[in-house]
Amino acid sequence: MSGSGHNRLLKILHIDPERSWGGGEAQVFGLLTYLAAKGHQNDLLTDPTGPLFARCQGLNVGTFPLKVRNDLDLRYVPSLRRLIKNGNYDIAHLHTKRAHALSLWLPRSANRLRWVVTRRMDYPEPKNWYTHYLYNRRVDGVVAISQTIKELLIGAGVEPGKIRLIHSGIDAQRYEGRADKSSGGNDAAVVGCLASLEERKGHRFLLEAAAFLKADGLKLSYQIAGEGPCLVELQQLTGRLGLVDEVRFVGFVADPAAFLGKIDLFVMPSLYEGLGVAALEAMAARKAVVATNVGGLTESVQDGVTGILVPPRDPTALAHAIAKLVRAPALAGAMGTRGQQRVMQHFTLAQMAHQNESFYYELLDAVQ
Repeated sequence: MSGSGHNRLLKILHIDPERSWGGGEAQVFGLLTYLAAKGHQNDLLTDPTGPLFARCQGLNVGTFPLKVRNDLDLRYVPSLRRLIKNGNYDIAHLHTKRAHALSLWLPRSANRLRWVVTRRMDYPEPKNWYTHYLYNRRVDGVVAISQTIKELLIGAGVEPGKIRLIHSGIDAQRYEGRADKSSGGNDAAVVGCLASLEERKGHRFLLEAAAFLKADGLKLSYQIAGEGPCLVELQQLTGRLGLVDEVRFVGFVADPAAFLGKIDLFVMPSLYEGLGVAALEAMAARKAVVATNVGGLTESVQDGVTGILVPPRDPTALAHAIAKLVRAPALAGAMGTRGQQRVMQHFTLAQMAHQNESFYYELLDAVQ
């Protein structure tokens, strides 16, 4: 039965022990916002020093502290077992890999509690007993945020019937009505990148592409937003490539819509990507996107329609794609318009949250 036909309100336990604020945490916040507005009762276990804990104080959501250092940190297991035993929950939703690992020590329960895990990363899972137990025995349903992730899970031995493809979504209306940056006169066009500064995000190849374009005589500036462990390394590389005047590291951006409104072109040079929420945000802001053809980026960005896809780890191909769109602003503008339309049709937070809610009801219906 479809979730849209249900009127019964649910009690849901959400477990997300991460401290950072990224695409995953934004998805959890959007889901909680939707579920709370529908009248469902939500309890969230997350790091009390993280932004997700703070932002949920404004929602009708119960928040409980949970700090987990790694997959083997079991300090909170006794209190979690008591909470689940006495909480009378309908659904327990595990939102991260670390939460999923923690579930090994939590009670399956004899009542109708259903367990759900969301898989966001496109790293391959080993096909072994551990993966089999985690996905086929420990949880009742698996949310894959892209077709790529779904196929990886099936390849690792996860039962296909347990998996639901539910794309991540964004609050597309936040990006409407923002003034577009216009590089008029002799101003250099602005290339933007919004991603955590980690090796898997491929910033090094963007910097190498920027050096190639500078040597080719194309005047551009680069705004790189985000925090992460690779900051110093990337700053040093910027110096070695002679790009100190062109590249600016702007740090954490609290308002992605404002950041995107000040750039001309968005680049996402990832080596791995579950779906690419930042690419969706750029599309919602009517920016053409240059991205790598990895993971879920091949589902969010349509090559030649809303942007250009290039091979990963290929700064030359990245440079050619950037140059093509910078030199053809009408083409980039048309791609941006089509990208915004695509997000509104397929990748909104409301769609994502409603599909999760429907999956909850489907899993509960199966045990009635």
